[in-house]
Amino acid sequence: MPEIPFVAPFDDVAYGKSEQVSPLIRRVVANNASKFTYKGTGTYIIGHGDVVVVDPGPILETHRDALLSAIGGERVVGIVVTHCHADHSPLSAWLKDKTGAPTYAFGPHGQVSEEDDGNDLEGNDLEGDDLEGEIHAEHVREHVDVEFIPDIAVGDGEVFLSIANWKLTGVHTPGHTSNHLCVELDAERALFSGDHVMGWSTTVISPPDGNMTDYFASLRKVQRRGDQVLWPTHGNPVRDPQPFLKAYLAHREEREAQVLSVVTAGVSSIPAMVEQLYANVRKELHKAAGRSVYAHLLKLIDDGRVATANGEQPHRKGNFWRI
Repeated sequence: MPEIPFVAPFDDVAYGKSEQVSPLIRRVVANNASKFTYKGTGTYIIGHGDVVVVDPGPILETHRDALLSAIGGERVVGIVVTHCHADHSPLSAWLKDKTGAPTYAFGPHGQVSEEDDGNDLEGNDLEGDDLEGEIHAEHVREHVDVEFIPDIAVGDGEVFLSIANWKLTGVHTPGHTSNHLCVELDAERALFSGDHVMGWSTTVISPPDGNMTDYFASLRKVQRRGDQVLWPTHGNPVRDPQPFLKAYLAHREEREAQVLSVVTAGVSSIPAMVEQLYANVRKELHKAAGRSVYAHLLKLIDDGRVATANGEQPHRKGNFWRI
């Protein structure tokens, strides 16, 4: 698999401390480290005086208190949510109530799968395991904040906040979720990339709301932008985005090629594909691997390169054939 130049981890996370990471950006990291949040949710505070908060984070008392302390006497004029996973959006309701600031996002969460049967691997010790040549974010399904509905829906390419000498523009990047929104800070040529692009790991794509076809397109969209720095919600910034994005995309393309190769060889079911593609991975990780394979198969169907048996609707327990 192509090697992704992942960003070095935090040396030492000072949870609850407001850190000035650029002239306009502060970051407060929540103490919710896990196998899919890395060291924790990084909430960003943009500006001085009139400020905007990006991804308030989980409902966690210590993080709530840390945000209040970081904001101090400043005025929150906007609360931006990149998407509706439980480590990003839930604290926005409290922050809105506390400050009166409106919430901004592309929209509420999309489809919730009837097949989602919990975090398959939550609680397992995954240290040392490497499901896709990646770190552990790929291994679990993330909980959805279905209660979140933004006060103001942000369109792709829309300048939705303009304050002093800087402005924020929405960049719709579906794939990880259908409503995923990156946010451009023009004054620093920076993009808050949420979970769309993370410096420490690749991104979970879990149907039905996660969509690999959309994700490929969104990655290419960000490649074309020419941002100078990406600020993901988890982990350190990507300060040389172009080679990073190239490797990020190449990794997905290689996995897609592997999935297509086993289908071409006559392997038709997802469990059988996983047995071949993940032969050196522990059996208890195979169900999670099947989610990734399924996402790639749906893209291959969209591309007209794979079909389902008898033209049936694709589902995880169905059979898939090379066209």
